[in-house]
Order: sequence, then C-alpha cells, then structure tokens
Amino acid sequence: MDLHLELDPRRKVASLEQALRAAIVERRLEPGTRLPPSRSLAADLGIARNSVAEVYARLVGEGRLEARVGSGTWVRGVPGPPAGVRVDRSTRFDLDLRGGLPDSSDFARSAWTRAVARSLADAPTAAFAYGAPEGAVELRRALAEYLARTRGVVAGAGDVVVTHGFGELLSLVARAIAARGGRRIAVEAYGHASHREVLAAAGLEPVPVPLDADGLVVERLAALAVDAVLVTPAHQFPTGVPLSASRRASLADWAGSAGAIVIEDDYDGEFRFDGRAIGAFQAIAPAQTVYGGTASKSLSPALGIGWGVVPAALRDEVLEQRRLSGSATDAISQLALAALVAAGDYDRAVRGARLRYRARRERFERLVAEGLPGTRVAGLEAGLHCLLELPAGVGEPEVEQAGASLGLRYGGLAGFAADAATAASRPPTMVVGYGAPPEHRFEQAVAAVVASVEAARRSAPRA
Repeated sequence: MDLHLELDPRRKVASLEQALRAAIVERRLEPGTRLPPSRSLAADLGIARNSVAEVYARLVGEGRLEARVGSGTWVRGVPGPPAGVRVDRSTRFDLDLRGGLPDSSDFARSAWTRAVARSLADAPTAAFAYGAPEGAVELRRALAEYLARTRGVVAGAGDVVVTHGFGELLSLVARAIAARGGRRIAVEAYGHASHREVLAAAGLEPVPVPLDADGLVVERLAALAVDAVLVTPAHQFPTGVPLSASRRASLADWAGSAGAIVIEDDYDGEFRFDGRAIGAFQAIAPAQTVYGGTASKSLSPALGIGWGVVPAALRDEVLEQRRLSGSATDAISQLALAALVAAGDYDRAVRGARLRYRARRERFERLVAEGLPGTRVAGLEAGLHCLLELPAGVGEPEVEQAGASLGLRYGGLAGFAADAATAASRPPTMVVGYGAPPEHRFEQAVAAVVASVEAARRSAPRA
C-alpha cells in the first residue's frame, strides 16, 4: 500500500518517525492497518532500509505498531471504545496512570545491591537481633542529616522514627493523639480516601477544610475544635497547589496557640521542577509538627520504608503505639538504605528521578496540547502527577470508563474529595499520574489519555 508522508529532506529518518507517529495518533492510520514492508517504504522514500526498520522498531516499542512474525508490521494504535460500552470492573488494567505512582522499572538495582552487600559486611551481630521500635540508629542518623540538608527539616537521629511507610506513621500518630484524648482532625478537602480511613480507624473524626489557590484555608481551623491537622504543604495532593508563605505562618501560629499537632505529608517534596524549592513546613514549627516521608517515589514502594520526625512531646506515645501494634521495620533494608544514603547513591537516585519526571511532565503537556487543543494541564510543576481539566460537557465518569476500556487506569478529581459538596465544587478534571508507565510506553499511555477524553467527548449529549 502507498503512504502519504511528508518528510523533511534534511532529516528524513527523524521526520519519518514523527510523521508515522502523528498519522497513528490522528487516526489517519487506523488500528489494524498493515504498513508497507521496510524495503518497499525505504525505496519509495529514498532512505536506507535499516533506517525504516529502526523507525518501525521504535514505534513497536512504544506500543503504536505490532510486528507479526511472517505477517508484517501493523498499526496497533489506541482505539477508542465503542459508544455506550460499559466496562466490567474486572477489566485488566495495562497502563496505570493513577496520581503519585513512580516508575517501578527505574529501581536502582545495582546501587541497591551494592548497598545491601556493604551493609551486611559492616553490620555488627547485634543488628540481626530484634531492633529498637524507632528503627536502626544508622538509618535514623543518615535520614536526619539528609532531611536537614535537602528539606530544611530540624531533626537529630533521636527525633526520627522509621516505619513501614507513611500509612503506618499516620496510624501511629493518630492513635497517639486519640490515646491522649483527641477526637477530631482537620484534613484537606481533597486527598487520599485511605488516609481519612486510617484516621477514622484510629478513633479520630476527619473534618474537611477547604482549599484555594494558596492551599489549605487555615483561618477555618480556629472554629473547628480540632486536635490536629493533616496537610501536604509542599504540593497539595492532588490539586497541586503549595501552601503559601502567609498560610504557613498562620498554620504555625494556630498550632502553637491551640496546642495542636500538624502532620506534614511531604510525599514528593524532592521533585520540584521549576527551580523554586519549597522547604518542609516542619522547620518553622518543629515542636508542633510530625514530618513524614518515604522512599517510595525516589526508590520503590516495594522497599516499604517510611519515616517520621516526631516532636519530643509526642515521641513516647508514638513509640508506645508502635509497641502495641507489634510491628517492626525490616532491619536489613534499613541498614541498606543507610548505606545508600551515606554513599551518595540516594541523592543520585533522587536527582535522576527528578530529571526523568520533569521531562515526562513537559512531554505530557506537549502531547496533550497536540492531541487535545484547548485542554488545560494544571497543577504545580512538581511531583508525579498533574490535573487535566476536561472540555465542556465531558464528565469524569465517562472519561474514566473510556480509559478503562483501553486498559488505562486513572480517575477524576471528585474521587479524592472528602465530601459531596467538595466534589461538586470544581469543573470535571482528571488526575493524571505520569510517573508509573515504563519509558518505552509513556507516549502510548498519553495517547490513551487523549483517546479516552475524545471518546467521552464524542459520546457526550449535544446541547
């Protein structure tokens, strides 16, 4: 078959790849179309056959083409779902674009292997016995230095408690607050439903507080009679706004005067892309703040390591809740992480991830601008997710359903709302995580996002 492809004579190979990709995304080449053999296309275009074969191979790697043994190369594309199709919730999700997930294929295997070997070689015999509930001292020292240097946290090794992740830290702190008589905790109007469930299970009533362009509306706290507040000040999850400087000062003043605890979830504070670092809130109110972080996004969720910097007034109660829970964090992984930090490999992993996710954010915005003109990408240039504001008349459930039929897993902003009033307060918006897809499938994932919005727009009732 003949193909009409406009090539730049000065860069034929690169423009061939771009032209084929555009033809697939714009559906000028429909899924199921067989492409010419590389030899024929090369002869037509006046370029080397190997160059055409390499372009085909790259597009196969992206998931746009499919190479069938003995049958040629075919357009795989990202077909839209048939109109009116309802998706079975048992659908197997092939591409995960939920907010905040890292790319698990980027795990620093070699550096981690070296760190495990070093830590096992250097560990004393006592390290293999039952450890302290607050965690291995080697890791607590390393984290105190790292957090002070990179996030401005005020901490010594004695202030750090190592946990299974932020979820366990949140549970321990909430149970400690409840044990001392606390009953209510303020939460941001948008956030993880699982965090609100953890707080409720610990005996605290989550009380939603509105958000605006400056983050949490702190002045609402005084009237709520709450004992604590859970915040994401560096990069609100999932709306993407930082807590402004004036709001930070107000939050510190409120916590001090009310004798309340601020729980700071610094879930992606190391991943800011616009050159303007936002330090940890804990630095301006260390006596009132529990600072929480994890290695999940910089290394891998599989490590299951998180940490909290706990103020002295709450430390014993948090450790008592740890004792009552019967849990402990894997000591060997703690020692390995301490060795990784000490060798500078953790810093290198963070810097590398920051560069990759910055590039992905930029590519996402570019591809959305090309595929969905007029659609706005919102949220701070940071972290592993952003917001995609939907065209007029297109709803979140329809886009989520269309995406699911393509094997794409992501959801709308309303799914993160603490109550129905909050969910109805903003126009339909999708929360898109650009961190998880492996690099060779990233553009395929974005094409699926574009296709899901287009499919929902086509099926939306006309005014």
